[in-house]
Amino acid sequence: MAGRRVVVVGGGIAGLAAAHALATAADAPEVVVLEGADRIGGKLRVDEVAGAPVDVGAESILNTRPEAVALAQAVGLGDQLLHPATLSAAIWTRGAVRSMPPTVLGVPADLTALARSGIVSSRGLARAGLESVLPRLRPGADLDAVSVAAVVSRRLGGEIVDRLVEPLLGGVYAGHANRLSLRAAAPQIAALVAAGPSLQAAARATRRRVDTEQKPVFAGIRGGVGRLTTAIAATPGIEIRLGSPVRELHRDVDRWRLVLGSVPDPQIVEADAVVLATPTAPSARMLADFAPHVADELRRIEYASMAVVTLAYPRPEQLPTGSGFLVPPVDGRVIKAATYSGVKWDWVGQGTDALLVRASIGRRGEEQVLQREDGELIDAAVGDLREAVGLDGRLLDGRVTRWGGALPQYDIGHRGRVERIRAAVTAWPLLEVCGAAYDGVGIAACVADGTRAAGRVLAALRAQRTMAP
Repeated sequence: MAGRRVVVVGGGIAGLAAAHALATAADAPEVVVLEGADRIGGKLRVDEVAGAPVDVGAESILNTRPEAVALAQAVGLGDQLLHPATLSAAIWTRGAVRSMPPTVLGVPADLTALARSGIVSSRGLARAGLESVLPRLRPGADLDAVSVAAVVSRRLGGEIVDRLVEPLLGGVYAGHANRLSLRAAAPQIAALVAAGPSLQAAARATRRRVDTEQKPVFAGIRGGVGRLTTAIAATPGIEIRLGSPVRELHRDVDRWRLVLGSVPDPQIVEADAVVLATPTAPSARMLADFAPHVADELRRIEYASMAVVTLAYPRPEQLPTGSGFLVPPVDGRVIKAATYSGVKWDWVGQGTDALLVRASIGRRGEEQVLQREDGELIDAAVGDLREAVGLDGRLLDGRVTRWGGALPQYDIGHRGRVERIRAAVTAWPLLEVCGAAYDGVGIAACVADGTRAAGRVLAALRAQRTMAP
C-alpha cells in the first residue's frame, strides 16, 4: 500500500507485534512506531546484575499458545528459544516453603497431595471436601459479574482462596481475588465451572490432559525475553521514534493527525491509520476529543504497581531446589514471589560465580511498600529469602526495577467493558486499540492482540483502496 502510513503509538510488545504484522504484510504500508520513553520494550527489559544479563521484567512466554513463540521464530530467535530447567514451584506459608500440589490456578486437583503439602489446615481440607454437597452457580450465570474469590470460596472455602488462588493471581496481576473477574482474570477456573458441578473433578481432568500432552507450559529466550522487542524493531519497514510522546489525536477529513512535542513547539505527524498500543490513561487522553464514551470506559480500568528485586549471591555448593516459591498475602511478607533465575533458566549467570534470584514486591493497594528506597526493598527481599530458604552470604549485587502502574486490573465486569470498547472503536475502521489492558496481560496475549489490531487496520486500508475511484 504505497503512500499509506500507519502510526503505532507505543513501543511495548503489543505495539511492536502490530508493527511487525503491518510491516511484513504483502501490501505493507509505511509503519512508524512512536514511543514516549527512551527505549522500546515496555515491560520487557534485559539488564545486567553482577555483570550477567537477566530479565528484569517479564521473563517467560506462554508456550501453550502459538503467537509469541511464532513471532520469536519469525524475527530470527527460533534457535534461542528454550524451556525452564525446572517448573517445580512451592508456596511459602504457615512457616515453611511447601511443595505446590497439582492445581489449576489454585483449584486443587488432588486433596491427598494438598494434605501432604501442609499448605492448608485440616479444617481447610475438610471444607474443600464438602464441595459435592454445596450449591453451585446456576447454569448460564455471568462469570464476568462475579469475582474469582466469590466462586472459589463458595465451592472450596476461604483457605483455598487465601493460600493457593491468591498467590497465583498475585503473580499475574498483582491484584486480589475478591475484585478480579472470574471470566476475565481466571479463564482457567471459569472453564472448570463450565465443565461440570465439581471444580476439583474438572481440575483433575485438566491436569491429566496437560500431563498427557507433555508440552512445556513456558518458554524463554537465551539472553532474555527482552531480546524479543529488539529483534522485532529490526524488522525492515519499521521506523522507531523514541522520546516521542503523543499528546493529542485528531481526525481530519480523511487522515489522522497526531500532536507531539511541547505545547509551544508542537510537532505534527499525519497517518492514514492509527493503532493505540498504550496503557488506558494515555489512550483515553488521545480519544477524549472525538470518542469521550470510549475514554470514560478506558479510565475505569485501574492498574497496580510492582517492583522486581534482582539479587546476586555467591553460587552455593547446593543450589536451591525448584524454580522458586509464591507467597500468600495473608502471611504478611514483603515479597510476593521469588524465582531462582539461575536454576530455572540454565543461561542465567552462566560463566559467572553468581546465583541470580529475583523477588517480586507489590500488590494492588500496597503503594506504601513500593515507596521505600531501593536499599530498603533489597534488604527486605534479602531478609525474606533468608527466613524462607536460608539463602545467605555476601550479596554480590542488587537491582530494583520499578514497574509503576504496569499491571491492568481485570475487575468484575472487565470483559463487558472491553466488549463495549471494542464495539465503539469499530466506528473508526482506521483506528485500533490493543495491549495488556484488554484480553490478557501475558506476552502471548499481547502479541495476539497487536496482530489482531494490525489485521483489522490492513483490512480497512485494502477496502478503502478498492473503493477509491
